[in-house]
Amino acid sequence: MARFRDRTTAGRELSRLVAQRGVDQPAVVLALPRGGVPVALEVARTIGAPLDVLVVRKLRTPGHPELAFGAVASGGVCWIDPAARRRDEQEIAYELDQVRVQEQRYRPPGFRPVDLQGRTVVLVDDGIATGATVQAAVESARLLKAAKVIVAAPIAPPGAVRMLERSADRVDVVEILPGFGAVSVLYDDFREVPDSVVVATLAATQPPPQNDADDQTRDADQV
Repeated sequence: MARFRDRTTAGRELSRLVAQRGVDQPAVVLALPRGGVPVALEVARTIGAPLDVLVVRKLRTPGHPELAFGAVASGGVCWIDPAARRRDEQEIAYELDQVRVQEQRYRPPGFRPVDLQGRTVVLVDDGIATGATVQAAVESARLLKAAKVIVAAPIAPPGAVRMLERSADRVDVVEILPGFGAVSVLYDDFREVPDSVVVATLAATQPPPQNDADDQTRDADQV
């Protein structure tokens, strides 16, 4: 049943679709770590945009950890599924704290998040199941003043696509398939992406960090 050999192959197919449909500049590609990073790298290369990460974590239903009642994301965003019957405030606070911890771990020392204000943001994951995680990512990008938000993934079910089309400006999916279950079944190679790969990818694709002394020198030059 596998549709893609690995995330890099899926990213190349997705990048062709995104480029064909066009992306307004200036743009930035945001990967949902960790699995979305290899996919997003191919998209960023194809459209000539910087790459960064947007951390999103699912909120687990009390007593039923396999069920998500929403998600939290960078920027302090908390998205609750309208159909959810229960929510846990302690879970929300804990996961928001974990978002901050992950951001510090993934982003190399001295590197700052890419400024989203006025940019077209392309949100990339390696696959979409329910859409709750990506929904929180869309809301986070809006909060950070993105001018336009495009959701891009190699695979997604029709219901999730319809939901995301109501919140994102555009949804680009290579394969829209109903009832495929776990995203992993559509990949020959779906091994876990290590934290070290995320850090190395960002370090290799982002501009060199600026320290406070650089900022002060630039400010003095502008006086």
